[in-house]
Amino acid sequence: MSLVSAVFMIISYYYIYHFFKQLITDSEKVDFTEAASKIVIYLVAGIITYFGAVFLTHVLAFRLETNLKKEGIRHIMNSSFSFFDKNESGRVRKIIDDNTVLTHMSVAHLIPDLSTAVFIPVLGIGLSFYVDWRLGLLFTVTLITGLFITKKMAGEMSFLESYLKASEKMNGGAVEYVRGIPVLKIFKANIEALREFYKSVTDYSKLAFQYSMSCRGWYVLFQVFFNAIYLAALFFGYMEDGNTGEFLSKFMFYAAFNGVILISFMKIMYVGMYVFQANNCIGKIEAIFDEMAAEKLSSGNVTEMKGGSIEFKNVTFGYEESLVIENLSFRLEEGRQYALVGASGSGKSTIAKLISGFYKLNGGEIIIGGHSLEEYTEEAIAKNIANVFQDAKLFKTTIYENVKIGNPEASKEQVMEALRLAQCDEIIEKFDTREETVIGAKGVHLSGGEMQRVTIARAILKNAGIVIMDEASAAADPENEYELQMALSNLMKGRTVIMIAHRLSSIRNVDEILVVDGGKIIERGSHSELIGKDSVYRTLQQEYSKANEWRVG
Repeated sequence: MSLVSAVFMIISYYYIYHFFKQLITDSEKVDFTEAASKIVIYLVAGIITYFGAVFLTHVLAFRLETNLKKEGIRHIMNSSFSFFDKNESGRVRKIIDDNTVLTHMSVAHLIPDLSTAVFIPVLGIGLSFYVDWRLGLLFTVTLITGLFITKKMAGEMSFLESYLKASEKMNGGAVEYVRGIPVLKIFKANIEALREFYKSVTDYSKLAFQYSMSCRGWYVLFQVFFNAIYLAALFFGYMEDGNTGEFLSKFMFYAAFNGVILISFMKIMYVGMYVFQANNCIGKIEAIFDEMAAEKLSSGNVTEMKGGSIEFKNVTFGYEESLVIENLSFRLEEGRQYALVGASGSGKSTIAKLISGFYKLNGGEIIIGGHSLEEYTEEAIAKNIANVFQDAKLFKTTIYENVKIGNPEASKEQVMEALRLAQCDEIIEKFDTREETVIGAKGVHLSGGEMQRVTIARAILKNAGIVIMDEASAAADPENEYELQMALSNLMKGRTVIMIAHRLSSIRNVDEILVVDGGKIIERGSHSELIGKDSVYRTLQQEYSKANEWRVG
């Protein structure tokens, strides 16, 4: 369709030339209605076929953009926790969302614009030579000169790459800045408080200005050249041997036709920019997809996790080049309750996340229920290991649906029983619509402790054999403390429990306490065993007691 459009446009200019020739040299014998009709018909035909080509490529481009975004969401859903630890959400959004839009621009305009931008000048060379060999030469020289100026006008590719990187960094920082506005308001900070974001904005502005200035001279030359080159045809008038009418018809044709070259080069310039951006964007999208998949825990085909015993065998793991755990080995028996204690950064949360399969190991293996963690399918791990984090996450839907996420196949009786065991009866009784109340809508907001109890109900309904709790009671306020502890005790019954807590008073009744320091288990035993000797655990308890007794003087 693009080729057909270009042919129609050239035919219309062919009739324009003959229209001028007849108008000037023999106007009395010309049927202007017929001549004008042919010009209009072919011009309109060219526009319609070009629009058809653009319409089809836009359909393709929107489909490509949609599929790329779907693929991006699929990779996000399947990526490892380590990916999110290393990448700001603003950067991920920029790459997947904004870059797919730029691929759309390239595909939507590449075929019709580039095709017409090439076909029309190529066919135009033949038409120019048909009109006058000197105009054909002038047209050819104009094309060659235009290609040279356009290449110079685009600037250095390395410069453009730096400009696009600066834009990506600034946009990623902007998302993080917007999300942090509440904190900035509380502390009455300004944008300069976020030095990296502030620097990214200034760096981008400098690069944008420098790039614009580097292209300015060539762009001015481009405009002057293409808007004035047709005047060179005036000198051909001296070579027409006094046939002023013949020369004037050729000159008027070429003056009109010269605009086609300007439009063609403008299209080439913009298409070139779109293609460069699209190639750059596709490279980034593919790179981030590879990064998402690189550190993902490989899965096997074991679908059932029989037993809740956990064993670390020479496990080594680190974030990038910094090792957190090295050659760690220990065993946790099924159906017992364990607590991991230690200073911040000692590796407690890392151990819990490794058990959940959140990270790929650098070395060694984790065996659960007699099989290596990598032998299980993702569904088996998700089904048999429940996590209750300090920061409870609920969706903007009903309390009932928030709980049912734990087991989509559960009956209403099972969901309500989970709510009861999690001490949520008091919560749902506050609302007229009870468990059908939508959280976060029409002023329905739960406290931290109430939200935690709903997530515990979800974990109870899941009925997983292994439960990992990372500071699960940290959000409890005095009003919710008792109910939350009751909910946790119901969750832990008959399961293998790994509990991480800085509030040492909450772990005294567990079966065994493991003291973690520098990624190693340096002590393990019951509360009474460890407190009865000169241990690191006893020191931690003493420091905890001092902290509790501290008061403002």
